[in-house]
Amino acid sequence: MIEDDKVLVLDIFNKFDLDIIAGRCGIKREIEVSDIKRPGIELAGFWKHFYPERINLLGTTEMSFLRGLDEEEFYQRIDEYVDFNPVCIIIARGEDVPGYLIERAEEKNIPILSTQTSTTRFSSMLLNYLEEKLAPVKVIHGVLVDIYGIGVLIRGESGIGKSETAIELVKRGHRLVADDIIEIKKIGELHLSGTAPENARYFLEMRGIGIINVKNLFGAGSVKHSSPIDLTVRLERWRENEEYERLGLDDNKTEIMDLKIDEIVIPVKPGRNLALVLEVAAMNYRMKTMGYNAAVDFTENIMRKK
Repeated sequence: MIEDDKVLVLDIFNKFDLDIIAGRCGIKREIEVSDIKRPGIELAGFWKHFYPERINLLGTTEMSFLRGLDEEEFYQRIDEYVDFNPVCIIIARGEDVPGYLIERAEEKNIPILSTQTSTTRFSSMLLNYLEEKLAPVKVIHGVLVDIYGIGVLIRGESGIGKSETAIELVKRGHRLVADDIIEIKKIGELHLSGTAPENARYFLEMRGIGIINVKNLFGAGSVKHSSPIDLTVRLERWRENEEYERLGLDDNKTEIMDLKIDEIVIPVKPGRNLALVLEVAAMNYRMKTMGYNAAVDFTENIMRKK
């Protein structure tokens, strides 16, 4: 996570339009983990694996349990809970918050927020938000474009034509996400998302011309704020004696942030229309995700005719 993307309780409050019940002075506490805790077993007295840095979400089940305790045990559980100083407590379904919990939370500046949304629904919304905002970030060099809805990461040595190819793709109706510097976030365990640093967003460098603003030149429809990274394309200079993929039967992968992403290698030589090649690559990738592989189909046709 980069510094500008840190998440405060205040951000949660604003994002989901919550009500604040207590602990207004702690509204700028920082959220450091994306995990959410429903402290059911803890409120029953087992605190061994309680992690106060997680946002606590209490729903109908937890609040019903608290209301069912006898007075002495109720006060004991609340005191134990507050002494752990959870970063934030959110009450779902608009449940009434016990006055003693409000009182103790005020003493510790623990924000208590409330939502009318069901516990399960709010938990899902909040987890998705936190995983995106707190996702680990890696900065790489390359160009990221959206081609027919496929996020294509173009990589290759400096001067090989990545930016020029991106401009040609933009002219053909596709969208630029980032040029040169790309901030990649790992969303959950299965997805990567790329964007440009805010101060470089929508700018692209063309050798011989300089820096251009793609959004201003080609319109708002020519750019995109962020994109998943579905496919990587590595451009390399054509070498006469090099063996390049002819059929496409091999599934090559590259690893980014411990995730394996499909990769194709495109040899570059004068006169080759790289924008067209990348369009075809993106469309072929989409067909593969839909279950059709032209290379396999072609091979099976050959085998049937033998």
